[in-house]
Amino acid sequence: MNFDFSNDLKMLREQARKFLAGRCSRQVVRKVFEGGAGYDAELWAEIARMGWLGTAVPEPYGGSGVGYDGLCLLAEELGYVLAPVPFSSSIYLAAEAIMIAGSEAQKQKLLPPMIDGSRIGTVALAEGMGNPSPEHIKAKVASGHLTGTKMPVPDGEIAHFAVVAARDEADDIGVYVVELSGKGVARTRLKGIDPARNQAKIVFDGAPAERLEGARGYAIIDELIDRAAILTAFEQVGGAQACLDMAKAYAVDRYAFGRPIAAFQAIKHKLADVYVAIELARSNAYYGAWAITAGAAELPVAGAAARVAATDAFHLASKENIQTHGGIGFTWEAGCHFYYRSKLLAVSIGSAPYWKDRLIAALERRNAP
Repeated sequence: MNFDFSNDLKMLREQARKFLAGRCSRQVVRKVFEGGAGYDAELWAEIARMGWLGTAVPEPYGGSGVGYDGLCLLAEELGYVLAPVPFSSSIYLAAEAIMIAGSEAQKQKLLPPMIDGSRIGTVALAEGMGNPSPEHIKAKVASGHLTGTKMPVPDGEIAHFAVVAARDEADDIGVYVVELSGKGVARTRLKGIDPARNQAKIVFDGAPAERLEGARGYAIIDELIDRAAILTAFEQVGGAQACLDMAKAYAVDRYAFGRPIAAFQAIKHKLADVYVAIELARSNAYYGAWAITAGAAELPVAGAAARVAATDAFHLASKENIQTHGGIGFTWEAGCHFYYRSKLLAVSIGSAPYWKDRLIAALERRNAP
């Protein structure tokens, strides 16, 4: 594999970086954290107007058709600033589910309002404790009506609709679109460590459900979470890089015993370890970007490898950022804790051990005689 982003895409990344640096400061993130709104609606509207929500969506459905490689770069920049918007739940998950499993008519109906930002989607897979698997899907659809409980659902409190994994009357797994403001739906916000990534418990009691017509079997969900893993990995790489930049800037400016603490080996070695972890994660994320852009058969391997490396890098970087800041790193005012909330992102669409097991299984399948 020899993969790099085109010059046009690198220009897109630079423009996104400049916009977010001016529009999504740490004070903006703090306001969402302290205000409890769940997301920044104005920022969401602005990135929708710039066409970011439709980056990987073909033009016939209202997107720009730039491609997944462009979406990967935007995910990295959004992760760098911890943009408090439902980008991952609505774009990595809901829009991808519709692209994978929706009919032509369903794509024409559902995607344009998502891309213009007027409708927010999410995907409801989990039903409590446990990683994604066919065995954990107990929700049922009978005569076009859904019954069951999903939790945690990312951005479930603010989403307009959910793509829900459930079983039909023949016990086959499918995915269904359900309006969350309709009859038979009750939502409860769950308490979590990250107010900008709200989670919800959603109880469905005979809620009208429309099956995505291409969704037959669990393979659809497997493909969806492989794609989401790559996009999430880029977001994690962006967050890890922000932690390293914060730690380095503080280490250069902070003096102890008459010297900047960046001159001490104890600090330099810590930050060097973080740098190596980030570069390893970035290389695996690039592997994922190639796989998702090319539609390669290696998508399961690439998605799991990117997810494992990026989760490890973000956790290490967020932890060492706090340690480098010393006592002030543990205060609310310093803002290091914003990135330490990477722990919540680390368990979205499966825990770290789940993705390691998934990587091993994918490698075994690929290398089987």
